Amino acid sequence: MIIVEVILLGIALSMDAFAVSVSCGLTYVDLNKKKCFFIAFVFGLMQALMPLIGYWIVELITILVDEASGAAVGQIASTIVSCIAFALLIFLGIKMIIEAVKEMKKSEEEKEPKKYSFKEVMYFGIATSIDALGAGVALHAGLSNNVSIWLHVTIIMVCTFTISLIGIILAKQVTKLLKGKFEITGIIGGCILILLGIWILLSHFLGL
Repeated sequence: MIIVEVILLGIALSMDAFAVSVSCGLTYVDLNKKKCFFIAFVFGLMQALMPLIGYWIVELITILVDEASGAAVGQIASTIVSCIAFALLIFLGIKMIIEAVKEMKKSEEEKEPKKYSFKEVMYFGIATSIDALGAGVALHAGLSNNVSIWLHVTIIMVCTFTISLIGIILAKQVTKLLKGKFEITGIIGGCILILLGIWILLSHFLGL
């Protein structure tokens, strides 16, 4: 039963990455298998690292000070990173929409489809996973002795990698239906990022 709970946690945490994977699949016109797998790997790795970092921050403060102080700092850190994730995703989403709108105004000869960007993928990876620091704080408070933090982050990584890859593949099928209308997919992708940023902020402060 405990393993099932860990898998469900991994799936829940990977939903942010799934949304951004769909955005990547919609907007990057030059994706091949290698790039698809790399994007999924980055999202999986980041989603696993953040809870681990959150867990060890609380653990370190608990050792150096006391358990109450560790939990308090963990909660403050969780709030800060949620705000950072919100700002990053809103910025990237607006930027993507502006670029798409500019492309729509160009003639067919001037249009340049959006291409894969390593730097942007890294930004996406950080933005979608940074709020998972809070999950690390929660894991420290309620982690079962029978299940290690390493098993948690491994399952989270596998779940996120798999779900992100599915998101990219599904998005590529949508782009085929739109028959090269990459400006539309850019606007859709930007809207997904903005909505995700808003959701992360609301879910933190409202406990959704």
